[in-house]
Amino acid sequence: MSDEVRLYGPADRGECLRLFDGNVPAFFAAGERAAFEAFLDQAAQQCAYRAVLRDGRIVACGGHALEPDGRTVSLCWGMVDPGLQRTGIGTALTLARLEAARSLPGTARIRLDTSQHTQGFYARFGFEAEAVTQDGYAPGLDRWEMILNLRT
Repeated sequence: MSDEVRLYGPADRGECLRLFDGNVPAFFAAGERAAFEAFLDQAAQQCAYRAVLRDGRIVACGGHALEPDGRTVSLCWGMVDPGLQRTGIGTALTLARLEAARSLPGTARIRLDTSQHTQGFYARFGFEAEAVTQDGYAPGLDRWEMILNLRT
């Protein structure tokens, strides 16, 4: 079974929202859905947002975007179908996003924000916590701001 990774298109909106909904409340707060919908409608094309397909069905999505400083890349809205978590899809998607971010000239750091439930996953790639806000997304869902420095 091989996975196909391709750029997000407007026709993928419903499947990406299905992934989001499946990750509430463990990984996303329900109140974040409107922000994700707005992202899909307005910013996904500029964020190099990608969909991972398995057997023609979207099973993961995530992207990256160069910030205005020209040196920082942010990972945006990464998620995996809950039934396929811990199968390597998230790792493959993260590695692809990191490789793409590193390939941008002048990139010095990669940043993301995530919850306490996935901060350990990103720490395995070298991300370090810069700030932690208890209940930063919702009650019981802390916000971890993390950074991966590429140049010292």
